[in-house]
Amino acid sequence: MSENAKAIRILTLNTVAFTICFACWTMNGVLVTFLVENRVFRWDNAQVGWLLGIPVLTGSVSRLPIGVLTDRYGGRIVYGLLMLLSAIPMYLLSYADSYGGFLAASLGFGFSGAAFAVGIAYTSVWFAKEHQGTALGIFGIGNAGSALTSMAAPLLLRVLTQQGENLEAWRHLPRIYAAALVIMAVVFFLLTEERRTQHNRGLSMRQRLAPLAHMRVWRFGLYYFLVFGGFVALAQWLIPYYVNAYSMTVATAGLMAAIFSLPSGVVRALGGWMSDRWGARAVMYWVFAVCIVGCLLLCVPRMEIRSPGQGVMAARSGTVTAVSSESITVGDQIYPLKARQPGAEVNAEPGILVFPTFASWQEPVVRVGDEVVRKQLLARGVTHIFFQANVWIFTFLVFVVGIAMGIGKAAVYKFIPDYFPHDVGVVGGMVGVLGGLGGFFCPIVFGYLLRGTGLWTTCWMFLLVVSVGCLVWMHAVVRRMFREQMPTLFQQIDEHGRLQPAGEPVRSDPVEHLAPATQGGLHG
Repeated sequence: MSENAKAIRILTLNTVAFTICFACWTMNGVLVTFLVENRVFRWDNAQVGWLLGIPVLTGSVSRLPIGVLTDRYGGRIVYGLLMLLSAIPMYLLSYADSYGGFLAASLGFGFSGAAFAVGIAYTSVWFAKEHQGTALGIFGIGNAGSALTSMAAPLLLRVLTQQGENLEAWRHLPRIYAAALVIMAVVFFLLTEERRTQHNRGLSMRQRLAPLAHMRVWRFGLYYFLVFGGFVALAQWLIPYYVNAYSMTVATAGLMAAIFSLPSGVVRALGGWMSDRWGARAVMYWVFAVCIVGCLLLCVPRMEIRSPGQGVMAARSGTVTAVSSESITVGDQIYPLKARQPGAEVNAEPGILVFPTFASWQEPVVRVGDEVVRKQLLARGVTHIFFQANVWIFTFLVFVVGIAMGIGKAAVYKFIPDYFPHDVGVVGGMVGVLGGLGGFFCPIVFGYLLRGTGLWTTCWMFLLVVSVGCLVWMHAVVRRMFREQMPTLFQQIDEHGRLQPAGEPVRSDPVEHLAPATQGGLHG
């Protein structure tokens, strides 16, 4: 078999294995929501946030050591053993009867999330540098495993529990997932072969971890905290979000959440190709911009506001002689009122309302026979504002944010083999740790923000802040790179807002005379 055919086979098996591992890693999003919704367990939002985040924590913190083990022993053995070991606590989850039991089992099967660190390192050694972005993007399609769980797990739970009549049958779901891990591990051992880079053989642990001293590793980690951690958190959080904010069933909420998670996983391959074609940094500018705009629009909750409006005051003193919804008469002077229109306060508008609706009217505060003085209030003004936060517009915006995150996940990992070609396992593992910690902390932060404010949209406010932070840091680094490596060009842009026109004297060497390494550093 040719090397190219072997590489494609390994990539295919890596992707399938990662899909199954990712489906297992995010299972709690469906299972815990189902159990709480059906009152099998009575856990509050903060406790649910912890249960969603605990598996992500395990998968996150274990990515660095798993990445180091992959560099040392190879992806085949590490990947296979990881799936087998994760299957044990996944099976034991079926016997959990308490919150502590769920925490312990979730902590164990969360190791399946470390499959990403193995797959990244194991995939990259089979492909040349110019094709690594695309290959890693295709491997990242495995993120769609969360969408498979969002869609299939609710349906499985309905079948297993006989439409909720036998709720204890939920225990079969983790057993099915455990069986899938074991079967995939066996297939992986049978159909893959080992390949490791020569560079890392014989290195000490200190030498293996040396790349982590570079600040750019931690910057890439922050990017991944947003695009991957935010994705993992939302893939689970959107299910209770739809259930509570839009009164959907768990099964319907799972399908709606899949609109976010499935395309976001699949489009990662496109993100890899785009990063190979235009450079990871250019792609990340667009990713952050889309996330900022999308999260900003999603921050506005469904709301109904009744506020004081423009009232009517008496022009002079007198006695009120007539009061109606259309006017008030004081002496011989008539004061017209703005009447309340039918349906002015309807809070469930039909159709799709993109923008808030406004209605205002005036209500009399005086009665016939009252003596009033000049500038006394005769009718108070009422302004009613209604914002529908239509579920389909909401879902479309979530879909757009998911696409941006999917492209961003591939772009971040395009940086790694470019800057650290011999340390993909270690650096990829560390970036994966930071990204996975985003998937752990975000549901917990979401839960506490929800409990503190009562607003489901606070999750978008948090992601908006992180998106702005990422964009500002990246742009600051780009400006510093230009300033250090092309000072005259940078000064010219700062002073004139443009490049020097043709014909003007050139004040320094043009960009094309820079060393190739410098150009590569600026590109991405």
